Amino acid sequence: MKNSFDPNDTAEFLSRIDRLTPTSKPIWGSMEVEKMLAHCNVLYEMEYDTIHPKPKGFKKLMLKIFVKNTVVSPKPNKKNAPTGSEFIIKEIRNFDIEKKRLVDYINKTQQLGDEYFDGRESHSFGILTKQEWNIMFSKHLDHHLTQFGV
Repeated sequence: MKNSFDPNDTAEFLSRIDRLTPTSKPIWGSMEVEKMLAHCNVLYEMEYDTIHPKPKGFKKLMLKIFVKNTVVSPKPNKKNAPTGSEFIIKEIRNFDIEKKRLVDYINKTQQLGDEYFDGRESHSFGILTKQEWNIMFSKHLDHHLTQFGV
């Protein structure tokens, strides 16, 4: 698994993103490329921005019990697996804007480094280790870049 905090691995992710075009098509699924980029941005928005309300009560408990282990496990994501409602992008998005946002988030994550994230509380899953943060970021990004053949 790639390391979101390593400059070489980050450069590889950025190179893969750079190979995407507005006409890139998925190998599986029906998501359009600009919506995939926006979908990937949601994970970073949850950690860096305040546009997504934090889950509370029963929903947070269910996320911790049933979703967290899947998200922070090194086991690859399944194709066409269900996703949280916050990650479903319904509105039209601009490819260039979403691509730039994702690149900026990836660079920010790498620059902050693993020690910044170690023991930090995530939006949905509570306290995570730096390894869990890395898996969450890297696995999700790799899954969708692979989905688009890059």
